[in-house]
Amino acid sequence: MTLSNDPRTRRRRLGAATAAAGLLAALLGTAPAAAIPDPGDSPVTQRQVSGSAQAEARKAIGSGEIPAQDEIVHSANIQHVANVPKDALAGTNSDLAFQGHYAFAGNYDGFRIFDISNPRAPKTVAQVLCPGSQNDVSVSGDLLFLSTDSSRSDSSCNSTTQPATEKSSWEGMKVFDISDKRNPKYVAAVETACGSHTHTLVPERRNVYLYVSSYSPSATYPDCQPPHDGISVIKVPRDAPEKAAVVNFPVLFPGEGPDGGGNPGAPTNPGVSKTTGCHDITVLPSEDLAAGACMGDGILFSIKDPAHPKVIDRVQDNVNFAFWHSATFNQTAKKVVFTDELGGGGAATCNEAVGPNRGADGIYDIVGKGDHRKLVFRGYYKIPRHQADTENCVAHNGSLIPVEGRDLMVQAWYQGGVSVWEFTDSAHPKEIAYFERGPLTTDVLKVGGSWSAYYYNGYIYSNDIAKGFDVLKIRDRRTDQAQRVRMGELNVQTQPDYFDRRSGR
Repeated sequence: MTLSNDPRTRRRRLGAATAAAGLLAALLGTAPAAAIPDPGDSPVTQRQVSGSAQAEARKAIGSGEIPAQDEIVHSANIQHVANVPKDALAGTNSDLAFQGHYAFAGNYDGFRIFDISNPRAPKTVAQVLCPGSQNDVSVSGDLLFLSTDSSRSDSSCNSTTQPATEKSSWEGMKVFDISDKRNPKYVAAVETACGSHTHTLVPERRNVYLYVSSYSPSATYPDCQPPHDGISVIKVPRDAPEKAAVVNFPVLFPGEGPDGGGNPGAPTNPGVSKTTGCHDITVLPSEDLAAGACMGDGILFSIKDPAHPKVIDRVQDNVNFAFWHSATFNQTAKKVVFTDELGGGGAATCNEAVGPNRGADGIYDIVGKGDHRKLVFRGYYKIPRHQADTENCVAHNGSLIPVEGRDLMVQAWYQGGVSVWEFTDSAHPKEIAYFERGPLTTDVLKVGGSWSAYYYNGYIYSNDIAKGFDVLKIRDRRTDQAQRVRMGELNVQTQPDYFDRRSGR
């Protein structure tokens, strides 16, 4: 169903999952960082914060250490050029994708399409009501793909939320025809094991393959129990998307016992998530390579045969990483940045108490050749500004800024804002620009901030959970070269070869 832009349009909200609420309840107190659970991208929106934390937040704001409530601050080399507030889709804003002069913004209630031909004045083209967290979105040609990772009564856009214990529950992938951007049409649905928390495109001329990441969060979900140690691979024929179907379920963590392979988590590794699937995968098709962020594990795998990916290396960090969330390659495929979503996106982990190495990025060099390549840890990166105890903040979704000879990245940090940083020296990363707002409140931890921040055709686009769609412009000699790189399509988890090295350019 496509919504009008009239704010009086009837709104429909997707309730937070009971299980996620239960997992995050532990964050209400003053538990040490190691005890923070990691459900991953929680839709829980508000919790009470202790009186001492409220006092500390007000003190920090009053002293100028932290911006005032809702105050916008940024480095001198970033300009905030536009903001489009949320409209008919009132749920949590999620991921972004791009095609031509359009941006596609996921929302727990559906997705929104923006015309960004003038980035300083984005215009809403369509809003599609189709509830089902997280509604991570990607596009390829005339097709749009949407992830559903919550228990729904059926696969339609009129479905309702229902207990996961119901045998009729549906979760998985939805496919839309977006040949008419003003009137997207729902054309197919594919149910997948444990739903689709996120997905990644591996595009071919005639088909699109989807790597569907999902995991078993707790015993509350009886239909998604360990061992869930692989990913669903969906094949979508471009000319007949209604024939989309699961064609493989490769096991990425083979092992013995009821949990299969992968990190066992607590109590063997306290504070680390047990691996029961993957959260997110990034592919680099030009190198036939992929990196998976899989709860307690980071993996590197070959996608020479896209329907049959093969793991070639696996790493763990049982000291500082709690929840391997996402991955980004550098342009030369010699490095990969993994993010640690400590606290599942719903906790204040950018304060002094948590420190610089938890809830951060881990930078790994890729050494060796072919199927003998290995991941070698080099350093951590975390934003250098402390956030209030009422601000959810942790490493989240980002993308490369395409500059030859330098490793530059823009990244979302929820209420920590948007950070532009350099990791050309893997062991000594540094921030070069930032944008952020002050806390949404000083009395309760209300979840908000930038979910995804990506560079596309000269601008940074950020989907803010609470504040809507932001457009930023960076002006810095280190990033200026990127303005000359123009993309016709961008799904960040399907990294392009920005400089087309295979053709010699």
